[in-house]
Parts: sequence; structure tokens; C-alpha cells
Amino acid sequence: MASKVSCLYVLTVVCWASALWYLSITRPTSSYSGHRHFNTISIARKNVSFGNIRTRPINPHSFDFLINEPNKCEKSIPFLVILISTTHKEFDARQAIRETWGDENNFKGIKIATLFLLGKNADPVLNQMVEQESQIFHDIIVEDFIDSYHNLTLKTLMGMRWVATFCSKAKYVMKTDSDIFVNMDNLIYKLLKPNTKPRRRYFTGYVINGGPIRDVRSKWYMPRDLYPDSNYPPFCSGTGYIFSADVAELIYKTSLHTRLLHLEDVYVGLCLRKLGIHPFQNSGFNHWKMAYSLCRYRRVITVHQITPEEMHRIWNDMSSKKHLRC
Repeated sequence: MASKVSCLYVLTVVCWASALWYLSITRPTSSYSGHRHFNTISIARKNVSFGNIRTRPINPHSFDFLINEPNKCEKSIPFLVILISTTHKEFDARQAIRETWGDENNFKGIKIATLFLLGKNADPVLNQMVEQESQIFHDIIVEDFIDSYHNLTLKTLMGMRWVATFCSKAKYVMKTDSDIFVNMDNLIYKLLKPNTKPRRRYFTGYVINGGPIRDVRSKWYMPRDLYPDSNYPPFCSGTGYIFSADVAELIYKTSLHTRLLHLEDVYVGLCLRKLGIHPFQNSGFNHWKMAYSLCRYRRVITVHQITPEEMHRIWNDMSSKKHLRC
């Protein structure tokens, strides 16, 4: 069985490398038209019911799962579900996470479920590659919205919906990105503490207090007609935040009646304000890049802008030097 999986993995790596090379030199960027379904994945769907919603949703999130892992939490309830926002071409980043901090078997006696979040791509070749990857690793979920920067909010809401529908009994959820290094020891043992009573209505990360940027040249531009206020509610940087699993359903339900914003972390902050949940500041979450040193990385929970090569190097160094003091 191990050799079969190993062969499949090698084939996947080769196929990804070939496909990305081919796309980079021969395929023009195409616009997506029509409704495209994946053919080789049998989609397991589950009806979603979130209580009696009396008003018509303004944001119904009426997307279907194209790739799903509905049984991931059935055998045992996860202590932590990790939702990682990624794009189709980031196979190397996903594999680096699988082999380092995102490995579901890192902690004996503590069940962790890792999932990569994707929309659909305009290119059928990339969609097919992700299908094949999913068949090997069973850690990818996809809904049928177009995968783009402006749809990051939909990607996060997909993750919230998945937790509320298929894994509602989990204790905690982390949402992060594919270029983030996570110090799992600090996250599990120092922040979440498995031997203590799980929190409820809990949300923490790097809290930002700011306002909309009106410069149209900015990546974070927010037009006045979409958000007229001069200040955002407190929100956690989308590079990494933690919340109790009950909050997933609360945010998803709230989003159905909250006007969609393309800035995912700001939008989650808006939903939290409606829910009366105040995010806690935690200095261990860093939304910037930090030069590596063993002692410095032992003090943090997340570090931003880490390449797959750096991820392996940092993980290997920290794992081999656990006996050393700082």
C-alpha cells in the first residue's frame, strides 16, 4: 500500500511539473464561460440546515462542492481543524505543509484535520490536476466559484460552511494561508491546551484596528459605495487566526445576511461585530516575514511569506533541536 501511494505521489509531482511548464509556455489566459463540473470525483453532498432563518439571504452562498471530504471527521472528532487557503498552482506549498507542520499525525493522541481550500480554475488542466491530487491525499475541498483574489471571502466562507456541516463537533479551527509557517507546539500546547475545557465564542489572532484604503491603486482598495464608514471593526489578519468551532456556524449564518466584501479578514470582522464577539489580540501571530532563528521561532505561532523550501528547512531544524535551550 505504501509503495502504491508513493508511486501515485511521484506521478502527481511529475504531472504537476509538466502541467505548469506546459501552461507557462503554451496556454494563453482564458476567460471562463459556462458551468463546468469535475468528472472523476464523486461528490458527496449533505443538505445544510442552520435553524430557522426568517429573512431572505442577501448572500445565499449557493455554491456546490465539486470536491469534498464529508467523512473526514466521522471516525474521530478533531481537536483542531486547519483550513488553508491555497491556489491551484501551489502544489509545492501544499506538499511542504503536508510534510511539516500540517501533518495530521504530528501529535499522538490529538486528532488534527488539515484541509486545503480552493475554488474552480478557468483552466480545465489545473482542475484535473487538483482532482488527481485530491484522490491521493484526500485533504482538498473545492466549491464552484471562480478561484481569484477577489473571491477569498467565498473561500473562507466555504471553510466555515464545511466545518458547520461536516465537522461541527471539533473543538477549534484555524484558518491560514499556504505561505505561513505554524509553530504547532505553541499553538496546541500553549494556546489551545487540550487538557482544559474548550472555549466557546472564542476568536484570536493578530488584531488590526484600521480603516478602509481609498486609493484605487492599492491591493486593499475599498470603494465608499461598498463600505462608507471610516473605520473597520477590529479584525484578525487573514494570514492566520484561531476560533472555537461553534463560531464557524455563527459566522456562516451571519454571512448570509451581510453584504459581501472582497477583503476576507475585514469581512469576518464585520460578522464578528454583528455576533458581539470581540477578537482577542495575540502577539504570537505574525503577519509579516521574520528571519529565522531557533529561539525567535520558538516564541511565535505564525510567520508569513515562507517558501516551501524554507518551510522544510525550518521544520527540520526545529524538530531536530527540541532538546536545546534558548
